[in-house]
Amino acid sequence: MQELTQLIWEDMRPALGVTEPGAIAFAAATARARSAGEPQEIRLRLNSGLFKNAFTCGIPGSGQVGAAHAAALGAVGGDPAKGLECLDGVTPRQAKQAKELVAAGKVQVELSGIDSRIFIEATVVTEMGSACVTIRDSHTNIVSICENGCVVFETPAQTQDGEEVPPLIHCYTLAQLHHYALHVPVDELSFIRRAFDLNMALCRAGLASARTTFGPWLLQANGGQLISSDERKTASLLCNAAIEARVLGLPEPAMSITGSGAHGIIATMPLYAACRVNGYSEEALLRATALSCLVCMYIKEHSGRLSAFCGCAIAAGTGMACGLVLLRGGSTEMMAHAINNLAGSITGMICDGGNQGCAMKGVVAVDAAWNAVDMAMENVYIHSIHGINAPTPEETMRNMGRIASPGMTAAEKTIVDILAEKRPSKGE
Repeated sequence: MQELTQLIWEDMRPALGVTEPGAIAFAAATARARSAGEPQEIRLRLNSGLFKNAFTCGIPGSGQVGAAHAAALGAVGGDPAKGLECLDGVTPRQAKQAKELVAAGKVQVELSGIDSRIFIEATVVTEMGSACVTIRDSHTNIVSICENGCVVFETPAQTQDGEEVPPLIHCYTLAQLHHYALHVPVDELSFIRRAFDLNMALCRAGLASARTTFGPWLLQANGGQLISSDERKTASLLCNAAIEARVLGLPEPAMSITGSGAHGIIATMPLYAACRVNGYSEEALLRATALSCLVCMYIKEHSGRLSAFCGCAIAAGTGMACGLVLLRGGSTEMMAHAINNLAGSITGMICDGGNQGCAMKGVVAVDAAWNAVDMAMENVYIHSIHGINAPTPEETMRNMGRIASPGMTAAEKTIVDILAEKRPSKGE
């Protein structure tokens, strides 16, 4: 039990803005801290997922969007000690300086390849030298640092008998994850409370902003109430008002899981809404959320952290559905049926970057999860012989991941090609 608790604890991290621009800013800020003098030039190499997800993301503290602005602001004002919140505290002067660097063509962004594994290489050149920081596999996992062309830090690849070590989460079955969620000492899960606090504050910020449109519409659809008697509408409001605020770059952090704030929001806020509407206990909420996070992690480790499908809806949405079954007192079999319903319906929804469309995908995810659970608990589900479904929920979740990677590699290239024909402009 402690092993699974540790997995969740290590994976949950606050992130300011969308995680990919935050990671880019973190890499650039770290490189800047290794080089004396003012930034004169910044060079970025990004895998397709980073390139795509940061393309039109709002950058907190700047009013701008995109990877170039994230890198520039990280280099001139980011605090690497704050990790994915490194842009917290940037000043208007620094935002202006970063904007001038981008406008002068001093920030170059290059695609390193079509790949679902996270890759960032940020080089900051000053009048006194240069530094290069490389990040792989997770958003703050620095694997090498070079100063003036010399390697000063490098981590060895984690291998076992010449092969990559399989993810720990894949050593467990859905039944074991369910058993853990039911029986883990609830005190071990107390850290999860912060996710509800952060994501709820982000939701409120979105509803208070003149820049948002989805949040206010969902509030009106919920009768003008933040918490109504309608479980599904309340869930969609709390979830997607927060997602919209995040992708527009409002200055409130989200609690991320699997390196994504939107995943963290979808895995937590609909369950929080269900508890507020139905009066489930806080203990039940913490247990359901723990299960939601673990199922999300299970699918993401198959699909890759960044891929061509929408992990927010598919991975986090499936985790949230399993958590909802737990809240309603359902069985492992009912969870497996809910997984089948989602695998056979929304798998394949594309990810075209971190943008306002994420809020619409979140609306679809909440509706799909509620339908999947309502049906599954009445023994209505897509049987395992159909489509990508499999005899066990573990195999089904693996197949969901395979659709993303390697299955949608060509789709990822097409999405990146479409974005490359566009030019990111100031966020709306």
